[in-house]
Amino acid sequence: MLRWTIIFIVLALIAGVLGFTGVAAGAASIAKILFVIFIILFLLSLIFGKRIRA
Repeated sequence: MLRWTIIFIVLALIAGVLGFTGVAAGAASIAKILFVIFIILFLLSLIFGKRIRA
């Protein structure tokens, strides 16, 4: 999932440089959503991963 976030961030940057503001805004919003989901899943795996081992 982190890979998709990075892909959409790069796509947003390239689209922004080339002047495609609609595409850049769409890719940036998708990247933000995926990044938040990734962070939540990462934190949950840290919390619950330690509980199972202990």
